[in-house]
Amino acid sequence: MTFDDRLEKVMELAKVLPRYKPDLMDLAAKNLKFAVRDTAYEVGITVDRLQLFEHTEFFLSQRQPLGGPGSRVAVMLSYNGSAWLNTVIASVYLAGNKVLAKFASRGNELMGLTESFYRPLFGDDIQFYRGDGRSFMHNAIIAPDISCVIVFGFDANVLPYEADFRRTGKKFVFEGPGVDPFIVFPDADLELALGDLMNGKFSYSGQTCTAPKRIFVHRAIYDEFIKELVQRVRQLRVGDPYDPETQVSPVGSNLAVNRIKAQLRDAVAKKGRIILGGEIQGNLVYPTVIRDATDEMAGMQEEVFGPVVFASSFDTSAEVIARARNNRYGLRAAVFGGPEAKAVARTLVGEKYCHPVPDFTFGRFGTVALNAPRLQTWRGSLVTKAVGGYGYSGWIWETVDGRFRLTQGPKLLSIETSRPC
Repeated sequence: MTFDDRLEKVMELAKVLPRYKPDLMDLAAKNLKFAVRDTAYEVGITVDRLQLFEHTEFFLSQRQPLGGPGSRVAVMLSYNGSAWLNTVIASVYLAGNKVLAKFASRGNELMGLTESFYRPLFGDDIQFYRGDGRSFMHNAIIAPDISCVIVFGFDANVLPYEADFRRTGKKFVFEGPGVDPFIVFPDADLELALGDLMNGKFSYSGQTCTAPKRIFVHRAIYDEFIKELVQRVRQLRVGDPYDPETQVSPVGSNLAVNRIKAQLRDAVAKKGRIILGGEIQGNLVYPTVIRDATDEMAGMQEEVFGPVVFASSFDTSAEVIARARNNRYGLRAAVFGGPEAKAVARTLVGEKYCHPVPDFTFGRFGTVALNAPRLQTWRGSLVTKAVGGYGYSGWIWETVDGRFRLTQGPKLLSIETSRPC
């Protein structure tokens, strides 16, 4: 099958997906507790990204599967999404691979729905795995026709597999958490910064790896910024995910809820001030704002996968750079302001594309946005825009010329699962 043949099928998928929008909205609300408005938006974004694959011919048409003709790539996907997962699968398929995909267990019904409209298009070239995560990893590692394993998830769950990939020589690509700094200087456009923070932090009830996690605001505008932020957060509509007006719905993962509870307890114990929210009913985490957070707090060191803001003030560029770097995750950073902000952004950003590193590299970020909303900087991601991070936010294990190596930084899955013809 040629690249043009595969592209034709992906373009057909872009046409088919909107027909299943109501079903995707229903199952995402039922199984994942996602607000229907978020899923509706996600379907539109996914169709746009699928159509962008038309612009990949110049770098994909002369490539072949990493493991040769007929080889497969195993992909394990995270629960926080319904439609965007199609972009990941399509990018690997377009590179010429057959695909074995596994959705998170709570998304099994979504996987079944996806399979129902994939099979007429892709036949057996894209198949879906119904076992648990451990059996998926075991089978992917031992299967001789699987050349690469891709996992979207939590770093602690996959780090123990390093020995297996060293032994087999297979390629492993990981995309993981973000504890993204969001930095605002006094000369920033506050309307732009606040709007991006509200959209980025509370979409999907905060359950995205690229949501702002550590909010650093210059002391000169700190009180003003926090006051306006609280006013906006108060206006969020909280409730039933099936209600089209709901903006914050229950968190989909019990584990994430328990972590948030622990993070809130830790924040209070370390003198953080919960000035809004802090209430949790079942899996419904009410929008929460914590001010005067310190870097030692769990909520500033770990991913907060929910609608909780940890905010802190800073005084100088040097201080905020050091604090932004003081973390084991390096997915994305956002910086707002003039010349100082520009200098900070340049300091934090890593290289444009993934590259070999001697060890996990901390204190650098795969994407750094300067005075640009998240939606703008993320357009084309996984298609024509390389994404990924440093530290434990993402990496590649592979064996090249008999030597095992670690690679970090932004990447395209289509490139990483293929090789030149």
